[in-house]
Amino acid sequence: MGTFIVSIVKEDKFFIARCPALGVTSQGESIEEAQANIKEAIDLYIESFGVDDLPSGTSTPFWTTVEVAHA
Repeated sequence: MGTFIVSIVKEDKFFIARCPALGVTSQGESIEEAQANIKEAIDLYIESFGVDDLPSGTSTPFWTTVEVAHA
């Protein structure tokens, strides 16, 4: 059993869940559904690829914003 950092954001009418450490993405119509679906996607990833190459431990993400010029 492991712990993975997951980001969930609302995009249009769905909540998109991403696990950056594994490159796994899923979605749901609610936060709870997105969270359940990303857990299932992570389980399937591990089932398919094994645990040998999983990141060791979790790190605290650094969140920031950047300002860009509009085209």
